[in-house]
Amino acid sequence: MNVQSIRSDDAYRAMALAPESKRDDIYRYELMTPLKKKWDCYHVPVKASRPGGYDVVMASDMLGILAPSSVDESLLEKIALISDDGFWNTCQVAVERSLSRFAERGIELPVWEYRFTVLLANPANPSVMASEGYAGDGGIPGFILVWLDPNDLTLSRMPAALAHEANHNVRFQFIEWSNDITLAEMLVSEGLAENFAESLFGKKNVGPWVTKTSEETLRHAIKPKLREALGVQGMAALSAYLYGDEIAALQGYPTAGLPYCAGYACGYHLVKQFLIETGTDIADATVLPASDILEATKSFWD
Repeated sequence: MNVQSIRSDDAYRAMALAPESKRDDIYRYELMTPLKKKWDCYHVPVKASRPGGYDVVMASDMLGILAPSSVDESLLEKIALISDDGFWNTCQVAVERSLSRFAERGIELPVWEYRFTVLLANPANPSVMASEGYAGDGGIPGFILVWLDPNDLTLSRMPAALAHEANHNVRFQFIEWSNDITLAEMLVSEGLAENFAESLFGKKNVGPWVTKTSEETLRHAIKPKLREALGVQGMAALSAYLYGDEIAALQGYPTAGLPYCAGYACGYHLVKQFLIETGTDIADATVLPASDILEATKSFWD
């Protein structure tokens, strides 16, 4: 397979030293154009047809990625933290190791070419703050993005974050995405991704979307509500179940009386039970239908 990094550090440095009026275009054409096929899947243009229109700059901002207009000389020290060749090599190895894990199990991936990048996160974005400064997106096969507010913790978590997103990348080569995707499918997908990252980089790198949830909260506040909502369809309807009320409300979606990333934590423990009870390898589990995993873990909801 061919894994290519889209290094962001030079582009961010150029933004920091450029007039504010030039920064959006540096972001669009130096960082996002190599990822155009990904954005095309979301029907997001690299540049809007009219000033202020919806394009990759606005879409990135909504995800919690730092707006290009905010990248100035005050951020040069943060940019330096993602400028080391060793950092990018570590990220490259993490993606390659993640994808190779499937070849080791005899799973042939339909996609051969992969591009990934590491972007700066908006530290004031509520979802970024809740996830301790880092997040990612790997849902479009062939493209893996993570973003972070660089510090010792977030930098150390990049290999695991990339592994999580690489797992999504593989799963959606075998499980077709649908706009009316169910909560059950999303629970399984997120649970697979985090268990996969843990299998490669250890429990200490499990994300806050899991570790912030106590066993008591999972059992008494989360499981009963999610069990009754497994058939809920569409991201707008299931957002609160997956991300929790606070993030759902910020997105303008209905709330459901649930804490931060309830679905992520529930999915992690659901898949963990499946792996332990069936002895299935995490790579093999990644390409299974959600129904197979749910059928084998009915006792999880007791």
